[in-house]
Amino acid sequence: MQKHQNQLTGLLAVLIIISLLFTYLIKNELVATIIMAVASVLGAIPIAMHAWSALVNKVVSIELLVTIAVIGAFIIGEFEESAVVTFLFLFGNYLEQRTLKKTRSSVKELTQMAPTQAELVDEDGNTSTVDVDDLDEGDHVVVKPGGQIPVDGKIVSGTGYFNEASITGESAPVSKADGDDVYAGSLIDNGTVTIETSSVGEDTTFGKIIELVEEAQDSQSPAARFIDKFATYYTPAVLIIAALVWAFTQNFELAITVLVLGCPGALVIGAPVSNVAGIGNGAKNGILMKGGNAVNSFSHVDTLVLDKTGTLTTGKMTVSNVASFSQDKTVDLATLAAVEASSDHPLGHAITKYIKDLGITDLPQVPELDTVKGQGMVGNDGKQEILVGNERLMQDNDVEITSENRQAIDDRLDNGDSIVMMAVNKELRLVVGVNDEIRPDAFDGLTALKKAGIQRVVMLTGDNRLAAQNIADKLPIDEVHAELLPEQKVDFVKKFKSEGHKVAFVGDGINDSPSLATADIGIGMGTGTDVAIDTADLVLVKSSFKSLAHAYILSRKTVANTKQNIFIAVATVALLLLGLLVGIIHMASGMFVHEASILVVIFNAMRLL
Repeated sequence: MQKHQNQLTGLLAVLIIISLLFTYLIKNELVATIIMAVASVLGAIPIAMHAWSALVNKVVSIELLVTIAVIGAFIIGEFEESAVVTFLFLFGNYLEQRTLKKTRSSVKELTQMAPTQAELVDEDGNTSTVDVDDLDEGDHVVVKPGGQIPVDGKIVSGTGYFNEASITGESAPVSKADGDDVYAGSLIDNGTVTIETSSVGEDTTFGKIIELVEEAQDSQSPAARFIDKFATYYTPAVLIIAALVWAFTQNFELAITVLVLGCPGALVIGAPVSNVAGIGNGAKNGILMKGGNAVNSFSHVDTLVLDKTGTLTTGKMTVSNVASFSQDKTVDLATLAAVEASSDHPLGHAITKYIKDLGITDLPQVPELDTVKGQGMVGNDGKQEILVGNERLMQDNDVEITSENRQAIDDRLDNGDSIVMMAVNKELRLVVGVNDEIRPDAFDGLTALKKAGIQRVVMLTGDNRLAAQNIADKLPIDEVHAELLPEQKVDFVKKFKSEGHKVAFVGDGINDSPSLATADIGIGMGTGTDVAIDTADLVLVKSSFKSLAHAYILSRKTVANTKQNIFIAVATVALLLLGLLVGIIHMASGMFVHEASILVVIFNAMRLL
């Protein structure tokens, strides 16, 4: 019956409707009464089971009050009241479970994403596929283009561009060569490398991320519901009142009526229905709030902590600025596009897209290009020498950098951009800045959040300090902490919590999962990884800061609405009991008011929609 409690609740509704049909349409009171009695018994069983479990653990619960009231109503023949009371109670539980029963599979997802096999290189240079768990420190493994790095270690041969977003949050792939460190879980976009193992399995950075998520989720215990706390006093009080009524009046029916009218129908349904309405509003606006606890926690947040890449920014590389130092910028851009067309580097893709969007599609022939490791590309056919790459490439090829050139370069560096330069025949022609663009609604969204009650906005990122500060200067952000690994982000979240702040963390990557799980409430961007979304308590399907501001305001209104419903429910019961004791209220009129109060809290909650 526990397993099929929701189906049982539906069955009770059907039985009550059938009974009412027999009462008012078919005019057969006997059958109607039998059906109501059956509904009462079926509905009372799971409630009584919960009441008994609570008593065994020395807790006087609302379930005990409902059970006694149902038994009493059954004894005096008020089967309709007992059936309705059990149905309302179970239906309230169903609504609550619907909002809270959101299973999280983040640890499982992380484990599945962790690399499991590696290409081991033996002393003779032969390779064989082995389980990651069988690797030892000092072993050499080879990783080919598109492969996932299976271990933490150092590159001993080869070069490549590595996507380390899952570890550091850095959006731009990083060029690495001999002697550079690499992390398990990162991807190699191009190039083939041989890595000497330093850590495997749980000891890798990726393994530590999994461990952090596990610890954070294990340490999270759902806050006790207000109604459960209230029931600690409410249930015994009603039982005592009913006992006193029977002791002084010797009127068993009156005492049972006290219990029936004292049943917290509106109280039980008030909080869940507010949460369902609030969560429904969120769903319509691209906001997935995982249960009443998430709503309640978010409403009390005063410190908003944000990742940069993919959260404050779109995670897509775009050209931010082009400085030209020649007579014909269009010709130079066409030449640059022709060179970058042969590149598979993300910066090259961003540049070719930018130039194509300008309408420049007629590209010239360029000399055959050679790649200079860690610097860029060089082409020379005897008539024309073209250099495309970083400043080091220009310096090594004796390209003069004038004061005007230096100003353009420094401007891009101050902006946190990655820089691509093009020189033709030793003359610097173009300085191109490429960066990760800020989400268009970030400023307005963060401003709205501050107006709504957020006191502090903090950016935590694995990106470099210049890029992070540049983003922060354009937005209403109070603190910036850059060049952080996942465990360092978690340390900051823990620090804020230890200072007494209620912390919400907004992120989108695997590296954000530990912080999402550690914060009082984790908020995942819908365009992020499945792990970040599973770990989060609240998911922004539309990945917009307008949605984030809407979610915060909605959570505060939902909590306020819940408190209103609780007050309405408690006040109704108090007035009913008072009216019953002074003789103004009787069973029929009391049940009418009782049911009306339930409609009132439902209609009040519907305002949230």
